[in-house]
Amino acid sequence: MDVMERIDTTVKENPVVIFMKGTPQLPQCGYSSRTAQALAACGQEFAHVNVLADPEVFQNLPRYANWPTFPQVYINGELIGGCDITLELYQKGDLQKMVQQAVDNA
Repeated sequence: MDVMERIDTTVKENPVVIFMKGTPQLPQCGYSSRTAQALAACGQEFAHVNVLADPEVFQNLPRYANWPTFPQVYINGELIGGCDITLELYQKGDLQKMVQQAVDNA
């Protein structure tokens, strides 16, 4: 399976997934840390991919959804965005609803 297929499979098989630098428990970047914290605060499990541990994903993920930066959050197979968008959705209460709905429909 090539890297684009692996990314696509990860996005489609997980209701909520974050591609981040590091892990939620040990983030390697402030943006990834804040984004993972917002997802964790929603109270539901989510998948994560450490892009620093997989150079192929690190190099190719920006091409997957035409989004150049990390982290990237996908809900129900759709790119939600990076840190700023995720935090804004969380502050408005929308992220919690989106995550809950994705988990309920999985």
